[in-house]
Amino acid sequence: MPEDRSAIVGGGAKKLLYAADTIRRIGVGKAAKALTARNTCKACAYGMGGQKGGMTNELGEFPSVCNKSVQAQSTDIQPAIPEASFTRPLAELQELSGREMEKLGRLNTPMFKPAGGDRYAAVSWDWAIAHAAEKLRAVSPARSFFYSSGRSSNEAGFVFQLLARVWGTNNVNNCSYYCHQATSEGLATTIGKGTSTVELEDLTGADLIFVIGANPSSNHPRFIHMLKNCRDRGGDVIVVNPAKEPGLVKFAVPKSPGSMLTGGTEIASDYLQPRIGSDIALFKGLMKAVLAIGAEDRGFIDSYCTDFDSFRADLEALSWDEIVALCGVARADIERVATRYAERRNVVFAWGMGMTHHLHGTANVEAIANLALLRGMLGKRFAGLLPLRGHSNVQGIGTIGVKPVVSEQVFAAMEKSFGVTLSRDKGFDTMAGLKAAEAGEIDAAIIMGGNLWGATPDTAFSSRAMGAIGFKLFLTTTLNRGHVHGLGDGEALILPVTARDEEWSPTTQESMFNYVRLSDGGIERLDNVRPETVILCDLAALLVPDCPIDFAAFKQHRKVREAIATIVPGLEQLADIDVAKKEFHIKNRVMHTPRFGTADGKARFVVTPTPVAATPLTLATVRSEGQFNTIIYEDTDSYRFKAGRDAIFLNREDMAAFGVREGERAVLASDIGRMEGTIVPFDLPRGSALAYYPEANVLCGTAVDPRSKTPAFKSVPVWIERQP
Repeated sequence: MPEDRSAIVGGGAKKLLYAADTIRRIGVGKAAKALTARNTCKACAYGMGGQKGGMTNELGEFPSVCNKSVQAQSTDIQPAIPEASFTRPLAELQELSGREMEKLGRLNTPMFKPAGGDRYAAVSWDWAIAHAAEKLRAVSPARSFFYSSGRSSNEAGFVFQLLARVWGTNNVNNCSYYCHQATSEGLATTIGKGTSTVELEDLTGADLIFVIGANPSSNHPRFIHMLKNCRDRGGDVIVVNPAKEPGLVKFAVPKSPGSMLTGGTEIASDYLQPRIGSDIALFKGLMKAVLAIGAEDRGFIDSYCTDFDSFRADLEALSWDEIVALCGVARADIERVATRYAERRNVVFAWGMGMTHHLHGTANVEAIANLALLRGMLGKRFAGLLPLRGHSNVQGIGTIGVKPVVSEQVFAAMEKSFGVTLSRDKGFDTMAGLKAAEAGEIDAAIIMGGNLWGATPDTAFSSRAMGAIGFKLFLTTTLNRGHVHGLGDGEALILPVTARDEEWSPTTQESMFNYVRLSDGGIERLDNVRPETVILCDLAALLVPDCPIDFAAFKQHRKVREAIATIVPGLEQLADIDVAKKEFHIKNRVMHTPRFGTADGKARFVVTPTPVAATPLTLATVRSEGQFNTIIYEDTDSYRFKAGRDAIFLNREDMAAFGVREGERAVLASDIGRMEGTIVPFDLPRGSALAYYPEANVLCGTAVDPRSKTPAFKSVPVWIERQP
């Protein structure tokens, strides 16, 4: 580890060199073709690409590209996995790390593991589709489970959920139940809408941006450019995060020569570090301080909000001593930030899974909305709420209906458009589906993208639940650990799909800014991969042969978009997007006027409970700079002192209290499991610990936030056990 830890900054020349080395490895020509084609970025939901060009965002900024973009492209450009590799015994494949699985290459042929088998074998497409249909016909739709990641297109997602529902199940869900579902729930109760209220342009006029429970230096690097611009304009960036992340303190922005030459730009103008899970107490302190100096916007509150009196009474009942004791942040620090907030005119609140990955995640989001409403920071330009969503189309997948419950309006529109009758039975969310599987109530699962096994908390539970499913059908571009773990004795069939820029006809994706892009597709790399829609439509022809829906027509994505445009409110412009080439913001989401989606049209202040930490040490799982979701690109974290995947990050005083030293091996334990790792000192509040996801999932339980159904990957009670 480096001697001078203060020298660690985000971005910089090393990331440029890493990107350049990656491009050389995959070939300059292939990389250039992938990065410049008119396709949406495959990494985070911040969004770039589409019809303005592969490295351009909706503001026309070029180059709008980051290390994550290059990493994602490097995966798709890999050659096919040799058959001799994936037909090895499962026991051998299970020894591979996440990074080693990622480097195997692209999947280019269907693979099948029979019941009781110990390895996969290559099979033909005709056999694979026929066998999948045969296995699904043999089970009750109610005992099946459909799951999609955020990688797929709007078109594939719509066909996916439609097939499930006409077959007879609403057990349809997506990865948002493990990430930002708490955002959707918390915003619904406060402002009546579940997504960002700002567009990208709004960030260009904000004079204060809060970054709460997020580490964009690692996970949304292009957002750092907007944070730097805010500072350059004389604005503030206030970070609320238990961990003092080096990349949020200082970042060498690659597209800024000045930032690079000076060794980095100061990103955070102020940094508050509450104990893990105590954010609501901190937010209440900020709001209490705003009220104390009379900085609330009474005109906005009186005109556009309800329930303010009960909200204010809750703040008045909470003493400063309680607030400081709960969050661990000094009153003077809270008041300083509240005063700065009171001085600013246009404020954007951005947050990540540091807010949603708690059993009180929905309440966390409600508290952020309260803080914004208090000063009227909604319903105008350059201000509002910005959930920092992860995967590139996770928001779009939810918009077009890959979730257990859609609105009655959408249900009725599907029935009218297709001449079908659909069940209104409540479907399983992600965790509920897996718990049903563990209980022996799920016979088949269709998993489109992602690594559900690796993303699920309590790895032993995940293996039991996935292993109990008799038939698993995976649609994927590459192999991951979820394809070789948790298989049980049942059958597993893996079908290779096209990457986004390889689709046979154009597709669309939705960013976290509610912006819908058109991806051209059309690049040919492998000779035996198929689009997800083609696979699903071929499966539908055998699974629901008497269905009145012309699934064969949906192999052309234009037909899918025409259907979506008539069924899903706000997406009417999808119908001719491939002809008009006009990308767009979804209607009625960006809020530049104070019109809220609640029944009475007013925003609502919500009284949130104030959680209390139950143990002396609380864990938050985090991602490294060298990973994307469960995909591991690098085994060490260049932004956290080259820490390895088994790092256990602790405050130095906690290290002394637990009797462990830097570099020492120890066990981090919880009521769920144990993880052996290496102790790494880090700037954290007392009583807080970090470890990497998904490795630390062995410590996380399966209990969920009762409203969002999201597990607590953070606020996990843990303790340290020294090695004997």
